[in-house]
Amino acid sequence: MKIMVAIKRVIDYAVKIRVKPDKSGVETSNVKMSMNPFCEIALEEALRIREAGLASEVVAVSVGPTQSVDTLRTGLAMGADRGIHVEAPGSLYPLSIAKILRALVEIEKPGLLLLGKQAIDDDCNQTGQMVAGLLQWPQGTFASKVVLDKEKQVATVDREVDGGIETLSLDLPAVITTDLRLNQPRYATLPNIMKAKSKPIKKITPEELNVEIKSDMEIVQVTEPPKRKAGIILSSVDELVDKLKNEARVI
Repeated sequence: MKIMVAIKRVIDYAVKIRVKPDKSGVETSNVKMSMNPFCEIALEEALRIREAGLASEVVAVSVGPTQSVDTLRTGLAMGADRGIHVEAPGSLYPLSIAKILRALVEIEKPGLLLLGKQAIDDDCNQTGQMVAGLLQWPQGTFASKVVLDKEKQVATVDREVDGGIETLSLDLPAVITTDLRLNQPRYATLPNIMKAKSKPIKKITPEELNVEIKSDMEIVQVTEPPKRKAGIILSSVDELVDKLKNEARVI
């Protein structure tokens, strides 16, 4: 079985986000970029499935500008067998990504498509659900545990919901999106980083996949959240109750 993993290049989680002066978006020039943390978890799970003998190949896919190749190289250094880069500069939205992934799935024919549940830059949490709908495949979102049965061609997914854990049984092929508690991604070792340089990355364009990149949305303005007021220390419970009643008006 082949596993396809979608990975995204985002601003590193440790970087302080700055809004552009014209408020058209966030500053990405001279900013450290890295693989989306949820995508790292998805890739790690694919590698563990392969190492358990339940898959033969892990293919990493990234859609974005030329710099996305660096993110793919990171995925190859972690252990992916090969990469596919769909070069698409400019703004990309979940439906466009889902259509591109559907086209790649029809070419590659994987038995499992893994994605992070969301990207930390836009927090959309939509691509996995959309691509599952386009493919008409079963889906398991927010996965905290994945167990494959190769003989029955079934994936059992524990997913986190508000009330606790929900367990789903999915017929393969299927789409699974990963949550934080699924695993702890590995670090790429120096030998694997060197090996990744010789692993193949296929370049392709949306036009070659017969996918039109367009959006029904327009970002009008991006602004920083208002700064919080400084807190105050109260001397007694009575003073706290007074402020909650007369100033905050919550009691």
